Amino acid sequence: MTQLSPPSAATLDRLKQVLGSHGFISDPSDMAAYLHEPRGRWKGTTAFVARPKTTKQVSEVLKICSESKSAVVPQSGNTGLVGGQIPTGHEILVSTDRMDEIIALDTFNNTLTVQSGAILSDIQMAADDAHRLFPLSLASEGSARIGGLLSTNAGGNAVLRYGMARDLVLGLEVVTPQGAIWSDLSGLRKNNTGYDLKHLFMGAEGTLGIITAAALKLVSKPRQTETALVAIKDLQSGLDFLNLAQQMGGEMISAFELIPRIGLEFQLTHISAARDPMGEAHDWYILIELTTSIANIPMNVLLEKIFEEALQTGLLLDGVVAGSESQRQMLWAFRENLSEVQKHEGVSLKHDVSVPVSAIPEFMSAATEAVLKIVSDARPVPFGHLGDGNIHFNISQPKGMDRTDFETKRDEIAQVVHKVVMDRGGSFSAEHGIGVDKRRTLKTFKSDTALDLMTRVKEAIDPDGIMNPGKLL
Repeated sequence: MTQLSPPSAATLDRLKQVLGSHGFISDPSDMAAYLHEPRGRWKGTTAFVARPKTTKQVSEVLKICSESKSAVVPQSGNTGLVGGQIPTGHEILVSTDRMDEIIALDTFNNTLTVQSGAILSDIQMAADDAHRLFPLSLASEGSARIGGLLSTNAGGNAVLRYGMARDLVLGLEVVTPQGAIWSDLSGLRKNNTGYDLKHLFMGAEGTLGIITAAALKLVSKPRQTETALVAIKDLQSGLDFLNLAQQMGGEMISAFELIPRIGLEFQLTHISAARDPMGEAHDWYILIELTTSIANIPMNVLLEKIFEEALQTGLLLDGVVAGSESQRQMLWAFRENLSEVQKHEGVSLKHDVSVPVSAIPEFMSAATEAVLKIVSDARPVPFGHLGDGNIHFNISQPKGMDRTDFETKRDEIAQVVHKVVMDRGGSFSAEHGIGVDKRRTLKTFKSDTALDLMTRVKEAIDPDGIMNPGKLL
């Protein structure tokens, strides 16, 4: 790959002319918000933040950067958790935060075409206004932008029913490292004309180009929603309950989320509005949600029958059903607050992993045992998407332990957790991506053949290596 250099004054002047006075930031204090990621683990530096408004401007920016061999870091909503969106040296940061338009809605084709800087919650509202649903949903949806979510192939709370981000896309518009524009926003569901190029760029974390627009798949808006929080005696009971719920409820099971007692206790301690949902404490809880777009199905009766069967077979210990939208939001808060509340308990070592659903109980036991051999009083706080096998296996700092001493165990703990995951046919990155954080882990666990193919794709599309250098590969 070509040796990259800091952008020259002449290069920056050319970029300023393309972008106009409102299209860039060069003052250090104004750039600061773009250079810190949510967990505070990576702090970047750059001489220039480009803020294009149109695909044409993105194209011109990348043409200039390609000609001058200037490195580029694409950034969307800056909500990524593995450092992929942060410049690590002298790269030019290209933010899509001004490219936030809803371009077109087609209710017959059930597609919504948007610029890549559109905020996820705005996309959800645009779909809702058209009596449709865009089902990608996650905790950062009020600030996360669709370009970054697609570039990292985000997951979220509805993967069980609707799939990952890439499953919700019918077309993309992308600018290549050389500034060429590839646009395929027709929203076709059938198009067998060779390689499905959009899948190269989703999950590539900005290393192959910049996504500038997307044609998103919409589904029917749910007319009924039933939400409940139930207590289970152990993880195997949780899987048996999932199997029962899917047998009886089919595709209406849209969320099946695991919450540990320790995570609930953190919320009861640090969130004044939180209340224990049941009269007795239990080790594990499941948040289950059923939705349907059909109006005349007695879904509350179906949920009752699922509960009756689960109670009779000993799978459930207790449960509460939301009787209103406010109660539904209260139950979801127990799940959505889990990541944020751990900050109040000191350092949290986070592992975004997945294993086959059937292997979850064994994984949890083995991973917990491995971690406690390293730090005997560590506090595992595993939670997440039990229905699709994605567990956020977080480890909170022991009470009384120095945070710096605990942080020194980060790599050792990650190695043993990832080893347990991979031994069970899992993935050490379920939905957060690789970025900077997991490059060494990727090299350790990805096969030589897979790494070779990935490297050859990178070299073919970005031979000078200007796109997000030092990330992913």
